Amino acid sequence: MNSRHIRTVVVSMVLLLLSSGGFAQDKKPVLIPAPDRASDEGQGPYARMIIRGATLINGTGAPPIGPVDIVIENNRISDIAYVGYPGLEIDEEKRPTGADREIDAHGQYVMPGIVDMHTHTGGTTKAPEAEYTYKLWMGHGVTTVRGVPSGNLEFSLSEKERSANNEIVAPRIFSYHTLGSGKDYQGKKILTPEEARKWVRYIAKKGADGLKLNSHRPAIMGALLDEAKELGLGSTAHLGQMGVAQMNAQDAARIGLGSLTHYYGLFESMYEDNDVQPWPSDMNYQNEQHRFGQVARQWNLIAGRGSEKWEALLQEFIEADFTLDPTFGIYSAGRDVMRMRNADWHKEYTLPTQWDFYTPNRVSHGAYWFYWTTHDEVAWRNFYRVWMQFVNDYKNMGGRVTVGSDSGFIYQLYGFGTILEMEMLQEAGFHPLEVIRSATMHGAQALFEPKGEEIQFGVIRPGMLADLIVVNENPLENLKVLYGTGAVVLDDTEGFPKRTEGIRYTIKDGIVFDAVKLRADVRQMVVDQKKERGELIEY
Repeated sequence: MNSRHIRTVVVSMVLLLLSSGGFAQDKKPVLIPAPDRASDEGQGPYARMIIRGATLINGTGAPPIGPVDIVIENNRISDIAYVGYPGLEIDEEKRPTGADREIDAHGQYVMPGIVDMHTHTGGTTKAPEAEYTYKLWMGHGVTTVRGVPSGNLEFSLSEKERSANNEIVAPRIFSYHTLGSGKDYQGKKILTPEEARKWVRYIAKKGADGLKLNSHRPAIMGALLDEAKELGLGSTAHLGQMGVAQMNAQDAARIGLGSLTHYYGLFESMYEDNDVQPWPSDMNYQNEQHRFGQVARQWNLIAGRGSEKWEALLQEFIEADFTLDPTFGIYSAGRDVMRMRNADWHKEYTLPTQWDFYTPNRVSHGAYWFYWTTHDEVAWRNFYRVWMQFVNDYKNMGGRVTVGSDSGFIYQLYGFGTILEMEMLQEAGFHPLEVIRSATMHGAQALFEPKGEEIQFGVIRPGMLADLIVVNENPLENLKVLYGTGAVVLDDTEGFPKRTEGIRYTIKDGIVFDAVKLRADVRQMVVDQKKERGELIEY
């Protein structure tokens, strides 16, 4: 029995267990590691490869430039040659020569690989095989992820190493970990600052890159962040509603938190007439419709844009070198659930088990659509308006904003959710060049700065690791061309609409992956699971 057959049997057993158990909360994901990379999955790295004739978007916010020839030697960019002017013949004398592999990118665009700063690698109750998630990410140009976490510590660190060695088809993995249930590595409750410090030292020794925290009480939070800084670990926090009253975003930034993911703790730092959110008397946090429905009611509890507290919080974040990772996309169904439930990609790219997880039920996280009303959607639209204003103001002051998707919940799918996040940054007021900078250079900076190191990817320039995307169309004109389902455009020759191809090549560590094939592999995995379950229905 070969390894692929064994893995298929394991997946079938997992699906059988799921079908007999109904919906389950995905608290402890049990994932099937990605298979070893096959010989036809990715070519390279090459001693010398040249991407010819491209228009370059370098990730720094600089304007596009081209045509250029990009030279990659092994897994690093060695040269960028400017070989002519738009509309004129290429100057062949300026072109580098002697390549083992050439990619003809004339008329195409090259940008850095995308860095997704908030990811989870599925789980048995939604996406059992890590291969599925990885290929969706890579098929959308995501070459680096910050897992918060990417499964349990052992799984995450193992997959991180395998990806670093290019043994699997997967993005680079930065492994951030959480206290979770509040137990340390010895199975004891973490009750004291010293126990918290021991836990940080433990995961650092194991090879973790950082901490993903909640709203722990101040003494514990301070110890975690202090120890993390001492050891060069990064930190981000989901300042959840059960703890935000004692640890909001301002509090956390003051004691050393590196980045804020989502919006939790942000509005609470600017309340005008309240110190805690005025929850309704029947509020129950365990009821997720309460949890997600009520949080949007914060939009009018603050004075808003330009107020004293607004400006003071922006300034304090700037002085703390704080990073905002807003994850706009993951909550977008709140303002229009019908749109996200019927997104173009679900039919071909969403696994049946993932769809089960999304479907309204009491136990799957984010599946709370029991009675979602117009009132709820209007509240979320108002909330987004204020939230986006704050994030855009922070960017305009020079603050760092990154791209994070948190896909796998609330009708958001891996890879697709990353591109949606980029679109929503543009909606917030970002120029597309600022969007791409957030998705590339800013993400890399947030990952490397805690280590005190210069970035190794996120920008296309000589000396950087060769993590790049090649796309046929101009993403600055339309970010939708980055979606795996492409963008709808008019075929001028026939007068009918057609779809663009999506990302053509994803290059990670100098290895060229056919992004079209990666997405085809995912579609086949969806077909296979439907066959396993005997499903012939469409969503």
